[in-house]
Amino acid sequence: MADYPIEELGGLTPLQAAHTPNMDSIASSGVTGMVKTFPEGYPTGSDVANLSVMGYSPKLHYTGRSPLEAVGMGIELDPKDVTFRCNLVTLSDHIVYENKTMLDYSSDEISSAEAAELINIINKNLSGNRMAFYPGVSYRHCLVWKDGPMEFEPSPLIPPHDIFGKKIKDYLPNGRNGQVLKDMMERSSIILPEHPVNKKRIEKGLNPATSIWLWGEGTKPELPQFFNKYGLKGAVISAVDLLKGIGRCAGLKVVNVEGSTANVNTDFKAEADAALNELKNGIDFVYLHIEAPDECGHRNELKNKVKSIEFIDNLVVGPILKELEVIGDYSIMVLPDHPTPLSLRTHTSEPVPFAYKSSNYRHNGKSINKYDEISVKESEIFIEEGYKLMDCFIQGKFNGE
Repeated sequence: MADYPIEELGGLTPLQAAHTPNMDSIASSGVTGMVKTFPEGYPTGSDVANLSVMGYSPKLHYTGRSPLEAVGMGIELDPKDVTFRCNLVTLSDHIVYENKTMLDYSSDEISSAEAAELINIINKNLSGNRMAFYPGVSYRHCLVWKDGPMEFEPSPLIPPHDIFGKKIKDYLPNGRNGQVLKDMMERSSIILPEHPVNKKRIEKGLNPATSIWLWGEGTKPELPQFFNKYGLKGAVISAVDLLKGIGRCAGLKVVNVEGSTANVNTDFKAEADAALNELKNGIDFVYLHIEAPDECGHRNELKNKVKSIEFIDNLVVGPILKELEVIGDYSIMVLPDHPTPLSLRTHTSEPVPFAYKSSNYRHNGKSINKYDEISVKESEIFIEEGYKLMDCFIQGKFNGE
């Protein structure tokens, strides 16, 4: 949700401009502060940020993005396996691969069904004894290289959402190991454009998936169990495999919600209902991750970003707050995992605002009446190491009060 001030919004951020009475209520009656979810020198990816928010220090536990997604997809990994995120992207039609331009990192958020057909044909043509492709959700897929190398140039490999509108030549994998990946990416650009799925997408005015893009290399992580850390039975709800993977690695129950997507068209109500259902049926803690504002940031969709924030407030935070008060003692916290500014279309590392409220908590610090990046900066609380935020949430104790 976090962003920069935008001229079209009269100098407000999307979070400032959105109507968010429920998040504002949490801020005004509880605790607010800023938290830094990225340690210095780490990639500004959702993997690092969500590990931090979930209570795991990336300095101790980060082994790459794609293995978390692979685990979320149910792929069995050996310790020496190297995994990669495999995006289906839209590149320009320049005849020389290196001279193509990154037009769309998501192929217009291609459907999972269409993508599965394309990844299956890629697997048929490009996999070997040590490599296999696995279909995931929308444009997000996985390559597993059995006993593969971890030395690549550049390191880490470049995410496609970081190079929108740029010629890909300077961002391709290179070096001895990288050349293997680059060759597969280039070969995919010959296979994919001719596939019937892409021809139909073009007829509908949608971006075709014209290439794979490999990045996010990593090896299988080992996370301490959430229950062992905090003594709570937990669940994670998300539309994306990355969060499911973190949840599974942490021993959390992964809850799949019908109608849950990674964009503004997700079933917000169903996600809120699923969270409440878990809490009513013996789960102590729910980590509910909603991707919509992030995708809008990547796609530079201003109206949809504001709309998605308002949907979260009205259809998720509001109903959950109301039901929690009926259930009994509770704690609730709202925050973005990282900023995704519309103007940059990628993640940044600035601290993000959090708002916390508990049925048993009375805040004696400075009162903040509006939940947004600018207002919360006035709070007296700043958490430098993001992984410590979960301890604050569980214990109901925040430094700086």
